[in-house]
Amino acid sequence: MGETRRRFEPEFRAGAVRIVRETGKPIAQVAKDLGINAGTLANWVQMDRLAREQDTNGGELAESEREELARLRRQRTEWAKERAELEMERDDAPMLVKPQRTEYAQVRALL
Repeated sequence: MGETRRRFEPEFRAGAVRIVRETGKPIAQVAKDLGINAGTLANWVQMDRLAREQDTNGGELAESEREELARLRRQRTEWAKERAELEMERDDAPMLVKPQRTEYAQVRALL
């Protein structure tokens, strides 16, 4: 039968992440020292890193990011207009008719 899953207290998790962050030791080494799986500690460190990024940005975009977003939206609008125009031109253009099979046979006969 499978092992029961170990549960770690939030304080333990925070302490382990703090050790990695403050000492600069590799995650694998800290995990070995604490007797936990390196993948587990790596997940905790990644979650902490993402949470810190969210806190520093406050969930809002920087000025340069807002400018780039506005530029990309304008460009998307322009491309949508161009695409619509091209579709209209395509629909208005005469359809090219493929030659009949008999013409292929006549060409082969000539060769």
